[in-house]
Amino acid sequence: MADMARLRQVMVDTQVRPSDVTKFPIIAAMLDVPREAFVPSAQRDVAYSETPLPLGDGREMLEPRTLAKLLDLLDVEREDDVLVIGGNLGYSTALLAHMARSVVSIECDDAMVGEAEAALTGLGVDNAVVLCAPLTDGKPDAAPFDVILIEGAVMRFPDVLLDQLAEGGRIVAIVQGDAVGEARIGIKSEGRIGWRYAFNADGPVLPGFAVERQFAL
Repeated sequence: MADMARLRQVMVDTQVRPSDVTKFPIIAAMLDVPREAFVPSAQRDVAYSETPLPLGDGREMLEPRTLAKLLDLLDVEREDDVLVIGGNLGYSTALLAHMARSVVSIECDDAMVGEAEAALTGLGVDNAVVLCAPLTDGKPDAAPFDVILIEGAVMRFPDVLLDQLAEGGRIVAIVQGDAVGEARIGIKSEGRIGWRYAFNADGPVLPGFAVERQFAL
C-alpha cells in the first residue's frame, strides 16, 4: 500500500512549492488533508498525480498545482467566510475549512454532494457544509462571503453570484476563452469588481457558466 503521507509531502515539495506557493496555511492544509479521501475510489493510487483527475460528465478535479495557486491568490485568513462553487468531491472545501472560519460549498451533482459530505464527516470537518444547487446561484441567504473560489472554468460571471462577494472580498476563477484559459482574481471595491490576470490555466467549463458561441456567415 502506498505511503499517502509521503506522497502528500512529495506533492507539496515537487508541485506546490516550485510554483511559488509558500504561504504557511496552504502548505499546512495540503500536508494535513488526505487528498486520496476526496477522489473516486478507483483513482486513489493516482490521487497525488500532477494531472487533473476525470470525474465524469465532463467534470474534473484540478491538479494540485493549479488549485494551490488559486488558493494563494485568495490570501485566505482565519476569520474569512468562504463560498466554493463547483466543489465536486470536497477536496478544496476541506483545504479551505483548514484555513478559514467557515465554508459553504455548492455542487450541482447529487452523487458528488453525498461523497463530499461523507469524506468531510469522516475527517471531522465541522465548519463546512456542502449543498446541492445550481452552481450559478451560489448561496444568497448566507452572503456576503469574504472569499469565493470557482473551482473550474467559466465563460461568464452571473451577477447573482458576484453580488454575494463582500466589500474588499476576493474571487478567483479560470476564464476559458477561445485558446488558452486564464486564472483571474477579482477584488470588490466600492461595489465593483476589478479583475486582473494571474496565470495561464485550463479546465472544463462548469455547468451553467458556458456562453453559446455565435457564428457569422
